[in-house]
Amino acid sequence: MRNPTKKVLSGMLLLTSFFAMQNAFADKAVLAGGCFWCMEADFEKLEGVSEVISGFTGGEIENPTYRGNHQGHYEAVEITYDPAVVSYQDILDHYWVNIDPFDARGQFCDKGSSYLSAVFVANEQERALAEKSKQKVVAMFPEQTVVTPILEASIFYPIKGNESGHQNYYKNNPIRYKAYRWNCGRDARLKAIWGDMATVH
Repeated sequence: MRNPTKKVLSGMLLLTSFFAMQNAFADKAVLAGGCFWCMEADFEKLEGVSEVISGFTGGEIENPTYRGNHQGHYEAVEITYDPAVVSYQDILDHYWVNIDPFDARGQFCDKGSSYLSAVFVANEQERALAEKSKQKVVAMFPEQTVVTPILEASIFYPIKGNESGHQNYYKNNPIRYKAYRWNCGRDARLKAIWGDMATVH
């Protein structure tokens, strides 16, 4: 008789190896676009994206928290994606049509420095693509000022511990999430800016 425990362990090792290989070929992008619940929902629907984590970045305070001190930090998401399926350019294209690039006070109903939009770049290649994509948006709206900056990437702090409920909020609290998003006017504003380019559902 075969050992079932050995068979299960063997299967688990194969699964672990599979995910490790996937992660080895995955890239990451860090973007701020206001409420990270919404950014998480918008990017997890994009083909080629395997994970979106909510957190903070851009500030100097270590281990920022949602309820505590996150001064100087942006609410942001870390997006893990397969570049063989979706490129960094695709990520940027999806990003712009899911934010209000003209709002210098925050995003939609959320105002304050932590809700500002920003693209965080990890290298010169990302910077070049991000700057080019921003200039494309500038050219599309010559009578408005695009305020979204392209910033150097810094430490990304995932939301964790007793605040981990912010991760996958739109999945775990669908009714509250939909009510928040509608009341915040996010989709209405996106449609007003981007028209048919908006990816809202």
